[in-house]
Amino acid sequence: MALTHLSLLAILVPDYDVGIDFFTQKLGFNLLEDTDMGGDKRWVRVAPKGAQTEFLLARAVGDQTQAIGAQGGGRVWLFLRSDDFEADYAVMKAKGVHFEESPRNEPYGMVAVFRDPFGNRWDLLGPAKT
Repeated sequence: MALTHLSLLAILVPDYDVGIDFFTQKLGFNLLEDTDMGGDKRWVRVAPKGAQTEFLLARAVGDQTQAIGAQGGGRVWLFLRSDDFEADYAVMKAKGVHFEESPRNEPYGMVAVFRDPFGNRWDLLGPAKT
């Protein structure tokens, strides 16, 4: 086998453009692709600059809408790494990202939990303070 990395992770959004706006404007991700697949379906990929793993924004339809923001079962399930935690935290907060707590220093690094507009809980992670 030659498995090398996780390439895509689908995240449910209520609307493609709302998802694109949050990830590109609030988190500063790159919009890598937005391809019309016909009908109401699009193939939309976003990722942090230089990331190997990308997000596929999947517009929820039908019963899937009940799972928007609940893919992690209420737990933090997405972890966003920053090399400059304090600067990224300040920028995200200024852009209206909702942090559930103030940053704290843990043995594994700096962390602050935030919630995206869809209800998903994330950890913003950075290097530990020494």
